[in-house]
Amino acid sequence: MYEVCSMLTKKQKNLLIFINKKIRSSGVSPSYEEMKNSLNLKSKSGIHRLISALEERGFVKRLAHKARALEVIKLPENASANDIFNTFTPSVIKGGLDKNVKKSSDISVLGSIAAGTPIEAIQQEVDRVALPEDLQNNGEHYGLKVKGDSMIEAGITDGDTVIVKKTSNVDSGQIAVVLIDDQEATLKRVRKKGNTIALEAANRNYGTKIYAANRIKIQGKLVSLYRNFH
Repeated sequence: MYEVCSMLTKKQKNLLIFINKKIRSSGVSPSYEEMKNSLNLKSKSGIHRLISALEERGFVKRLAHKARALEVIKLPENASANDIFNTFTPSVIKGGLDKNVKKSSDISVLGSIAAGTPIEAIQQEVDRVALPEDLQNNGEHYGLKVKGDSMIEAGITDGDTVIVKKTSNVDSGQIAVVLIDDQEATLKRVRKKGNTIALEAANRNYGTKIYAANRIKIQGKLVSLYRNFH
C-alpha cells in the first residue's frame, strides 16, 4: 500500500509551521486571512484545501467547539532546527515580577535549573511569584529560575523564571522539565520515538541527547515565563 500520510508539500509545511507559531505565541489559531497572507495566496479557498490536507494526514485537528479553531497534533519530522525553535514563543509576562497579589495565586519558585542540575537543587522553595490569571484553576504549577543559554532560541533566556505545569506526560515537541536517571533535572524539548526519548536544546551550540524512555521522567511542561526588564 502506498503511504502518503506523512508527506507534506512546501505550502502545507509552511502553513503548519505558521499555525503552530501563532498558537504558541498568542494561544489562538490564526484567522484564514492571516494564513492567506502568510502564504501570499489570493483566496481563502486555497487555505481550506491546505488545512483539509493537513487534517487528513494527522498534523492538525479542527476543534469542534470553536469556530475555525485548530490544534497542531505534530510537526513534520523533516522540519529544520530553525522551524522547530521558532515555533515556540513563550507567553512572557514583562516588566518584572508582581508580588502584590493574594496568596491564593502565588506559586513556589524551586531554585534554578540548567543542564545537569542535581534534583536536590530544585526541591526547595527560594521565592514565590504570582501565577498568571489565565493559568489559575488549571492544574498545579511551580516556577524555576533559568541558568544558561541552552534554550535561548526558544525564547528562554538566562535569568528568566519559567512557569511549569505539573504533569507526568507531554506531547512530543513540547518543552518540559525532565528528570534523568532520578538524579538530574533539565529543561529541554522532548522528542519521543519508539522506546527512546531525545532531549533537544534550543541552541545550535548544544547537542541533542538520546535516552531509553525508562530513564526519563517528566516533571512538568513549560507554559509561561517571567522576564525582568531593567
